[in-house]
Amino acid sequence: MMEKRKRRKKIFYVPGLISLVFIPVLCLVFWYKTDAFKEESCINISFPGESLTKPNLLSFKRNYQVFSFNSSEVALHKDLRNLQVALKKLNRENDTINGVRIHLGNKMKYEVYIRLLDIFAIEEMSNFEQYNNDFFVVMVPKPKYDKNLRKIVPITCGYWEANKEFFLKEEKEKQFQYVLALYKKYWFIFLGYLGIVFLNIFALVKFNKSR
Repeated sequence: MMEKRKRRKKIFYVPGLISLVFIPVLCLVFWYKTDAFKEESCINISFPGESLTKPNLLSFKRNYQVFSFNSSEVALHKDLRNLQVALKKLNRENDTINGVRIHLGNKMKYEVYIRLLDIFAIEEMSNFEQYNNDFFVVMVPKPKYDKNLRKIVPITCGYWEANKEFFLKEEKEKQFQYVLALYKKYWFIFLGYLGIVFLNIFALVKFNKSR
């Protein structure tokens, strides 16, 4: 007769399982409380003095289409879209007769200002200037095409979108250094957790051998 097959005992170790789950959760809570994963960024913007700005603006005689912004980005979504359409048309037709004037109201949110800069970059409007509470956007007559000249791509100095690839590479390197610094700062936590993992494996094997 065949012997009755013994049912294999389940391998488990309750204290080890609890520690393997509890410690990572505790670490995440600690890092969250100390803002270890918080990221902050900024954009550097500079403008020329009034003595340089005003003569430059007055030298461009244009029929300006005026857009006024005096609220949040959500409330001004339609107006921002209309502005982008107007700038696209201005650039596509290289319109040197008309221009766009953007008035910034006292109640306008900061997010709208950033969105305006984004639109300038997306539509490749390199000829814009701020004077007091207004942006002036114009097109400059393009020179006659000369096949012997190398193509020059205008960029907006100091603006992220103009040097996208360079800044993305810098950002990737910065994030790598941040993660590396995080590991260096809290190495003892990772080492302790690794030690607990090996200790639990050892205890699990010994516990099941003794049963």
